[in-house]
Amino acid sequence: MVEHPAVVTIPRRWIVGMCLAGAALGFGAAFVIGPVVTWLLGLVGDAPGPLRLAAALPLEWSVPVLTLAGLCVGIWLAHEWQKENGSLTVASEGVTVRRAGNSSHVARARIGGVFTDGHDLVIIDDRTNELLRVAMDGVLLAGLRRALERFDLPWQGTSHPHEHEFTTWVDGDDSLDPRAHDLLRARQRALADKRPGAAGDATDALRALGIAVRDRNDAQQHRAIPARRAAGPQG
Repeated sequence: MVEHPAVVTIPRRWIVGMCLAGAALGFGAAFVIGPVVTWLLGLVGDAPGPLRLAAALPLEWSVPVLTLAGLCVGIWLAHEWQKENGSLTVASEGVTVRRAGNSSHVARARIGGVFTDGHDLVIIDDRTNELLRVAMDGVLLAGLRRALERFDLPWQGTSHPHEHEFTTWVDGDDSLDPRAHDLLRARQRALADKRPGAAGDATDALRALGIAVRDRNDAQQHRAIPARRAAGPQG
């Protein structure tokens, strides 16, 4: 019997909760917007036009109007939250991440471990080389763990199993060669300039050199990936 893939997304209860929270805030705003506008007028002599317009509505109108407006804001925020996190599909063939129109697949045969590292989902191979590192909201964690266990994939917990091997990058440090420093500088500039594509290219180039990199406390940290062992002599 073929087992259907498990699709992990933002749980429905969180989406509904965010929409209801927006509606509740709008409902509450209907009762305080008048005093707030009066206070602003007394303090600075003016208030934003939309606030003045809402405050001018009779209460029997402002309650439904602002409740609906809050609901719409909640729906929009929930949609953006869903779009930002996309979906994770776990199947017998491996793990697929879909987000913002892009998809990344890691085949089951390549997966040596799956874990979260801070706010990132990380998939490594048997050499501990990072095959995938993407930001992931914590509300997906429980569903992801269940899906991995269901398909007997190696879930390794909520911390990096090689945490002690990471070192904060210091430009010019003798522990790295000039090429690695060039790539880390390029990656740092790309992150500062909000160019995720260029930062990803630098990350991939570092992996090709046998260096894993991550971001912690506004600094880059790196770790050497063990070289693949050569096959022993055949008897």
